[in-house]
Amino acid sequence: MTSRPRIAIIIGSTRPTRLADKPAQWMLKQAQARDDMDVEIVDLRDYDLPFFDEMASNLWMPSQNPEAIRWQETIGRFDGYVFVVAEYNHSITGALKNALDQAYKEWNRKPFTAIAYGGVGGSRAVEHLRGIATELQMVSTRSAVHIGGGDFMAIMPRGGNRPIEDIETNLLPSAKAALDELVWWAKATMAAKVAEA
Repeated sequence: MTSRPRIAIIIGSTRPTRLADKPAQWMLKQAQARDDMDVEIVDLRDYDLPFFDEMASNLWMPSQNPEAIRWQETIGRFDGYVFVVAEYNHSITGALKNALDQAYKEWNRKPFTAIAYGGVGGSRAVEHLRGIATELQMVSTRSAVHIGGGDFMAIMPRGGNRPIEDIETNLLPSAKAALDELVWWAKATMAAKVAEA
């Protein structure tokens, strides 16, 4: 099997004043510099998802909402994911939780990592994401990128509003580790699916 994993960088915040675009674009640049994956941004702003209101998860029956179906079709095309995670009150955003709930089969047996930000680097939100993803039968990398403390204050709009490249020396080792692990797991899960077929 020679095909490169298709990876989506999912922007998990929809606020007009979000910080998410800086880390998303930076992570896209890191991933595009590699030759072992194909990557693109998937922005939750581009999906007008209702709050989950289906009869059941699409594990049990097909969804009815056309936008939920479009979302499922989009994420189903990918072999792995990088979630851009803003920490809201010690957890992930409501928009990201709703997007996760809008699909089930499409997430199954696929790996993910995260680039997270907040006062303590979004670590509490990533831990919540990992718990949710386990129920969705996803595989978490050990490594993730965390932007916290002074680095977070330096790049946030209400702080220093500096470019993320000003702090990237602190982020590059964890980004490399996270992407290395993501590709390994993506190739492993892709191969396992082929063997099952």
